[in-house]
Amino acid sequence: MPELPEVETVRRGLIPHLEGRVIARAEARRPDLRWPLPVDLVQVVTGARVMGLRRRSKYLLLDLDRGGSVLMHLGMSGRLLVEGAGLAGFQRDPSILPRHDHVVLTTDQGTTITFNDARRFGMVDLIRDGDDHPLLAHLGPEPLDAAFGPDLLAAAFAAKKAPVKQALLDQRIVAGLGNIYVSEALHRAGIDPRRAAGRIGAGRLAALAGHIRDVLTEAIAAGGSSLRDHRQATGELGYFQHSFRVYDREGAPCPMPGCDGVIRRVVQSGRSSFYCPICQR
Repeated sequence: MPELPEVETVRRGLIPHLEGRVIARAEARRPDLRWPLPVDLVQVVTGARVMGLRRRSKYLLLDLDRGGSVLMHLGMSGRLLVEGAGLAGFQRDPSILPRHDHVVLTTDQGTTITFNDARRFGMVDLIRDGDDHPLLAHLGPEPLDAAFGPDLLAAAFAAKKAPVKQALLDQRIVAGLGNIYVSEALHRAGIDPRRAAGRIGAGRLAALAGHIRDVLTEAIAAGGSSLRDHRQATGELGYFQHSFRVYDREGAPCPMPGCDGVIRRVVQSGRSSFYCPICQR
């Protein structure tokens, strides 16, 4: 499932093609994805101007000039494809089948933005003007915002017996973090993913907060991580996976200078955690 860097990469790729543009035509080619599409989706967005594109956690929001927003989540295999005459960007790969094109937006410039989702775990919904969406209501702070830091982690982790890996994946504590980038940040901070969140000192929390920011910033600059389905809006692959230190590297030498450890994998709450048993404590 795409994490914060992948969704942010898609958002930035869409901005030149959607922000400020009028949606001249909208198509909903099926009634549902993970959940039913709004019955008035086409009516609401047709003729609307996209005033801005935002990201909240792993969600994309298209703010409309007539009020409200379109809310999207890519799920496991969702992609937003940018195509159009004269665009030198995306060339559709033969494996991306048109029968999985479920929502298509065409702008006043003739560019199409297609929500393609083979597994249909993604979602498209409307946020009505002035309303809150239940999927966004309980999200924690964004890890790249100024409000995020060691004090926030200390307050959230206080007396928590749950493993720090599990705590960081809790979207109520930090919004947008997922399995890949939590594993990478914990390795850089030298913290064992199994350590109780409430037993991490202030100095190590400060290091962890900094490494979370660094990992996410580097991943965004690299276009995210393409493991299975993620592509940028232009169709290009992300390449941060080539910089993984521990994620999916079970049995490989620890890359930390001076460390003789070998990367191990452990399952936590049904998810694989990768760590070095020597330099992560």
